[in-house]
Amino acid sequence: MGIALIVHGGAGAIEDHAVAPHREGARRAAQIGWQILTHGGSALDAVEAAVIAMEDDPAFDAGVGSFLNCEGQVELDASLTDGRTLDAGAVAGVQRVRNPIVLARRVLESEHTFLIARGAEQFAQEKGIALIDNAELRTPEQIEIWKQCRANPPAPRSAQSIPIRGYGTVGCVAVDRAGNVAAGTSTGGMKFKRVGRVGDSPLIGAGVYADNALGGASATGWGEAITRVVLAKFAVDALANDRDPRAVARAAIEHLARRVGGTGGIILADARGRIGFAFNTPRMARASIVEGMGEVEADC
Repeated sequence: MGIALIVHGGAGAIEDHAVAPHREGARRAAQIGWQILTHGGSALDAVEAAVIAMEDDPAFDAGVGSFLNCEGQVELDASLTDGRTLDAGAVAGVQRVRNPIVLARRVLESEHTFLIARGAEQFAQEKGIALIDNAELRTPEQIEIWKQCRANPPAPRSAQSIPIRGYGTVGCVAVDRAGNVAAGTSTGGMKFKRVGRVGDSPLIGAGVYADNALGGASATGWGEAITRVVLAKFAVDALANDRDPRAVARAAIEHLARRVGGTGGIILADARGRIGFAFNTPRMARASIVEGMGEVEADC
């Protein structure tokens, strides 16, 4: 058993000019989480810190720089799971919290599992998390994309139309020195999404899951399809009988495509500290490091 950490920065048709920012942003996040693990910190702390780093990076569709909804607002979703206790915390539709993963952590530590919108923001204030103006989350690049979408609205999607151009959801899975597994996911959601739309990212079992007995997973991609197959839980359960996380990740994405025509990616770490990932989109930003490696490996 060894410590391990893997992050993703979204799966989709990441454009050439965005490859380097995604790759380096994922690398920085992994390095931040790894420092916590190597100094004896918990998997939960490492996941939270790595996700915060990506929420603060405008390269990703999470936190600052998220896609705007059809009304020009940022709505954020996030989740965090503790494989030791199976405790989980999630938030959705949050508009005035800079780092929704921090709020998800506070929910995990409370009597609740999932809070949304205004109620989640009220809870944030009770826990000492400052609320910000939504404008602080909107970048000039995303405002321009929103204007383009408003001028030429995307065609409605169906189970037969597979969107791959969205990207940037972030996630992390970590295994600490005590063998505890944690996983987290954070997103601004689909580009020009309907107000109130929630994808897989804050849904426990769909976009995120962790269980010390098996491992942890974080998903990214077409949220409606990922939700239908409960992808993260499907993958973690498939780690049983000491299966290789690399093979499990591939099998999970094949299942996503075969069963519901879904596109996306997944990262995994098992209870032994082995990692795996797979995606069926043109690209997926990711970075990882396990005990014995000299430095973080990153790609996109």
